[in-house]
Amino acid sequence: MPSIVKILRVLADPNRLRILLLLQGEELSVAELQEILTMGQSTISTHLSQLKQAGLVEDRRTGKSNLYRLATRASENVAVLKGHDSSRADSGIQLAGPLDAEGSSAFATPEAGNFLHNLLATAKAEIPEAAPDQAAMRLVLRKRQDKMRSFFDSVAGRLGRDYVPGKSWKSLAEALLRLMPPMVIADLGAGEGAFAMLLAERARQVIAVDTSAKMIEVGRDQALRHGVQNVDFRLGDMEEVPIADGEVDLVFFSQSLHHALHPARAVEEAYRILAPGGRLVILDLVRHRFEEARELYADEWLGFSEVDLESMLEKAGFTQVQTSIVHKEPDTPQFQTLLAVAHKPGK
Repeated sequence: MPSIVKILRVLADPNRLRILLLLQGEELSVAELQEILTMGQSTISTHLSQLKQAGLVEDRRTGKSNLYRLATRASENVAVLKGHDSSRADSGIQLAGPLDAEGSSAFATPEAGNFLHNLLATAKAEIPEAAPDQAAMRLVLRKRQDKMRSFFDSVAGRLGRDYVPGKSWKSLAEALLRLMPPMVIADLGAGEGAFAMLLAERARQVIAVDTSAKMIEVGRDQALRHGVQNVDFRLGDMEEVPIADGEVDLVFFSQSLHHALHPARAVEEAYRILAPGGRLVILDLVRHRFEEARELYADEWLGFSEVDLESMLEKAGFTQVQTSIVHKEPDTPQFQTLLAVAHKPGK
């Protein structure tokens, strides 16, 4: 059975403290911890094994995987000591003995639990990754609960293989567009304007902005050829948008934000041109490692994580931020599409 010194060695590792902070309030699987901590499976499994041997973590089987949590005894001590009398808390730390025959934690008394509580509180304040870890965990838990997204994922997986006459994502998109109220919409990084032309079917006006003069020229020619009069093609950078403050009701970045030199500035510009109560929609790539994309597609950024995009939007002032992964390509490099929706607060 491990000694107190050995248990303290286990607690001395910052990554194991990060795991304990996550498991303090939630049960998580190895795969979920991988997603939150961006560590390899073997590394996380090793950390969990050491924490389990120290009696700090326990697990339970659910389906094909295990869920890990802070050990019940340790968790109870931490919970009790959050409201523990300060005079007693300052009276000194008296660690209990090593693990007993039932495998109970060495932190099995209020005094010992006080040490664990103080250690986790200090770790939360001093480990820089602690706050981002909590944000990433919230996203992971949201995914668990998002049954609707699971449904659409399953439909997307079948739609390409099983033929259903007349059923397609394009027809569904067209139907949803008919429900959209007439608005002034900005399509930032519009390219030659295919998406802008689609939006124009219901929009009061679409302002399509792109940094390529050739793309703008092609877009204008297409609009003229098809008799579309409510699309205004403007040459400009998405980080310095040629649109007045509060001029639009809805801003779209459709697979364009990863081309921005400074994505945060582009998001701030979107906030500026939106009217109070307006909305922002971003479709972009989930962060990937396909470096060739920089040369093949002139990508400046290799996608974004949900945590990074959510943080970027909130810093710009957006509220009611929602993100989700809505598509995964079956072919290598298996790009994934990330959807983000956010609101600019009303007056």
